Amino acid sequence: MSETWSLHPQLDNDTVGIGDLSLSRLALSKDATYPWLILAPRRAGAIEIIDLDHDDRSRLMTEIARASEVLKGITGCDKLNVAALGNQVPQLHVHVIARRKSDAAWPNPVWGAAPAREYDAAELEKIIEAIRRGIGLG
Repeated sequence: MSETWSLHPQLDNDTVGIGDLSLSRLALSKDATYPWLILAPRRAGAIEIIDLDHDDRSRLMTEIARASEVLKGITGCDKLNVAALGNQVPQLHVHVIARRKSDAAWPNPVWGAAPAREYDAAELEKIIEAIRRGIGLG
């Protein structure tokens, strides 16, 4: 019997789901300090990008580019950080983080640089709606 895909519990806990793209589950980090999208390809057992077949790799790159365009358009950020680290969560997932030269971690990585800040309800609804509209999910 083949393994079924589900979002890793840590990613599920740390994000708010936005929707499913053709390959990936798209989610927003609950940390409002940095607008931060996560794409998790819905492929059971995938840990590295090289675990995806050629078509899925191409699809993932297209989805990363689209998510990046939307996030940059919404935030007007100075720089996008895109990474597939997976040191703490082994499930393949890609971070797309909007960075500003004025943010708490600039120019260093965001991890551990500032305490997480929760979105207020209106702010969360606004950014999710903008992402959904921009990416074509609603």
